[in-house]
Amino acid sequence: MTALRIQEQPDEVTAEFVAAMAGAATQVTIVSTNGPAGKFGVTVSAFSSVSAEPPMVLVCINRRSPAVEGIEANGGFCVNILGEDQSDLANCFAGRPGSRTPYEFVADDWDMSGAGCPKLRSASAIFDCTIESSYDAGTHRIFVGKVFEARSSAQPSLAFSRRAYQVLSPLERNSAA
Repeated sequence: MTALRIQEQPDEVTAEFVAAMAGAATQVTIVSTNGPAGKFGVTVSAFSSVSAEPPMVLVCINRRSPAVEGIEANGGFCVNILGEDQSDLANCFAGRPGSRTPYEFVADDWDMSGAGCPKLRSASAIFDCTIESSYDAGTHRIFVGKVFEARSSAQPSLAFSRRAYQVLSPLERNSAA
């Protein structure tokens, strides 16, 4: 294993960082917003729980995405965790639409949340949020959202690791343990 030395070789460190992060398994989400600034959605893998009391989550979105300004101006967002069969939708909202139109909401069943954000009916889970805080970190804006609606289904979630979509499955328990 190679230790990272940031001050000595920043380009090498960045390459090593990207290679190491490729092995991390992340959930695949579409973060959506709607309001005076318009309707936006973007595929995001940087999503995490922050707090259970009060319920809060965070998402990290590249500041070049128009969704960043939309979320800020609209004051909220909805995190839609995609199910194992929704990789085409993830690609569409990542700007790789295949036969679809990029960032297209009409092709799937979307409802509007209490805050007016698009929420995917077939999502594995959703978290509807108002912005609690936001700040810049490197190339991204981190949004911390206070969750006012959450729901989940039994549908397995889509994951991403080693630059490919994955399906997570439980490990078999050893009965002798």
